[in-house]
Amino acid sequence: MRRRPGATRQHESRRLLSLVRAVPGVRAVSSYRREWLVKDVVAGVVLTTLLVPQGMAYAELAGLPAITGLYTTILCLLGYAVCGPSRILVLGPDSSLGPMIAATVLPLLAAGGDPDRAVALASMLALIVAAIMILASVAKLGFIADLISKPTMIGYMNGLALTILIGQLPKLLGFKVEADGLIGECVGFVRGLAGGAAVPAAAAVGVGGIVVVLVLQRFLPKVPAVLVMVVLAIAAATVLDLGARGVSLVGELPEDFPPFTLPDVRLDDLPLLLGGALGIALVSLADTISNASAFAARTGQEIRGNQEMAGVGVANLAAGLFQGFPISASGSRTAVAERAGARSQLTGVVGAALIVLMLVLVPGLFRNLPQPALAAVVITASLSLADVPGTVRLWRQSRADFLLCFAAFVGVALLGVLPGIAIAVALSVLNVFRRAWWPYHTVLGRVRGLEGYHDIRFHPRARQLPGLVIYRFDAPLFFANAKTFRDEIRRLAGADPRPVWIVVAAEPMTDVDTTAADVLEDLDEALNAVHVHLVFAELKDPVRRKIERYELTRTIDPDHFFPTVEAAVAAFRLKTGAEWTDTDTGADSGTGADTGTGADTDSGTDSGTGR
Repeated sequence: MRRRPGATRQHESRRLLSLVRAVPGVRAVSSYRREWLVKDVVAGVVLTTLLVPQGMAYAELAGLPAITGLYTTILCLLGYAVCGPSRILVLGPDSSLGPMIAATVLPLLAAGGDPDRAVALASMLALIVAAIMILASVAKLGFIADLISKPTMIGYMNGLALTILIGQLPKLLGFKVEADGLIGECVGFVRGLAGGAAVPAAAAVGVGGIVVVLVLQRFLPKVPAVLVMVVLAIAAATVLDLGARGVSLVGELPEDFPPFTLPDVRLDDLPLLLGGALGIALVSLADTISNASAFAARTGQEIRGNQEMAGVGVANLAAGLFQGFPISASGSRTAVAERAGARSQLTGVVGAALIVLMLVLVPGLFRNLPQPALAAVVITASLSLADVPGTVRLWRQSRADFLLCFAAFVGVALLGVLPGIAIAVALSVLNVFRRAWWPYHTVLGRVRGLEGYHDIRFHPRARQLPGLVIYRFDAPLFFANAKTFRDEIRRLAGADPRPVWIVVAAEPMTDVDTTAADVLEDLDEALNAVHVHLVFAELKDPVRRKIERYELTRTIDPDHFFPTVEAAVAAFRLKTGAEWTDTDTGADSGTGADTGTGADTDSGTDSGTGR
């Protein structure tokens, strides 16, 4: 049936309207409450006092002109307000991305560095990050943020904090160091300091700025510490004429709205930019998801990972088209907005509008801002990146996780930021593989007064049935760990006295691949030859169907599959008449049991297969 032209237009209009309503910013406007307006405006004013100095400082951290930090801040706030799902999350230039941007852009610049080309490269980097984020959102790849585990992220951030700190120390004291890598920068800084390159007035401003920020954050957390420090630094530079004393100043900012610009880069720049963009996108995504989750939980919102990716992608797109650079979510700025009473993304819009007004009406406002003060902003931000208590906790709780953390730290500190993020991701993935390759496995027994079956490593006096071993393997069975499983079963089968049944408590086995199936077939045939039977209990239905599809039941007796460990134990006792006996296996022998209230009873839950 052909649709009439009028009906077709009406259908298309409804479809277009539904698409418009699906935009987060449109939904936010339609559900906006009038009583939020004053709070959002006030929060926007408060937030701006932090956005301006941090935006300028993080731009210079990325090796770019300070003005690009303000352009980036304006456009990313507006872009996220339209397409970002989080109610109060604040995006902008970030201290964790600055070194990554610099590490990507600076190698592409000629000696001496052309600022315009640096801006173009950084803007193209933002556009590539935007494309990655938006495509990942469409493909629903939000889980990629989980590629970096908590220990490796702690190590990465610790290394990043140290890298930023060392890199900013010369600027803090009023001189420059031309060196590559952390060690080179350390050597250059020490030589410069020993050679008298430090400017006393610059050092006073920089060190004093750090002290002011740290003291205010510690004792007066509600006071905007960065703003107070910046105002004091500008006042000191104006009154004491610090520019004439060798202190570098920011100077006059361009009097204009951020210009729309398509980045002009060479084709051979794109492969290196793509590599950097992948690392930046991963860190930005992980940071955004973690911050969005934390603040969503406090406001009763649900986190939408794929929508967050799209929102961050649009924010990067907007920044990249107006001479900006890649951005991320900011936990500190979001916290400031929340404490100031923010209720919606209107807070960010107000902040963006105020920065535009500043650039148009009073571009000389930060003319006398000392560069060492910006270094102080960056250094205090870097201190918040480091997680020393978390590192100490890893040392106490898990030496393996601590080693992962330390390896990521060394990778960032010695090899650089981009290799460091690659190392962090690789270590996280390898750690997952390691846990699956060498999973925890143990023998189970019964413990008086406890239901179920328990790990005998923690219950060395667990009770055993003569001729029966209950074995648990805590991982899917696949090509990498099948031989580990086989070797452990062979070891158990070779004990003296030899067991009759080895019952595999198979609930943790979520999969069996074809390689493992072949290993199981050979293992069962070898056990049958010495009159030992391999028995499975609590095997999940999908895994059981795979085993049947692999035709393993040709060798493994179909009657040797039981729904529960308790059912397998009962069948063995019925067949052999075995009774529970007390044992003392020692703390290094295996697992302990979960069940048992007496030698002659079979009480216990069907699901208890170890602790």
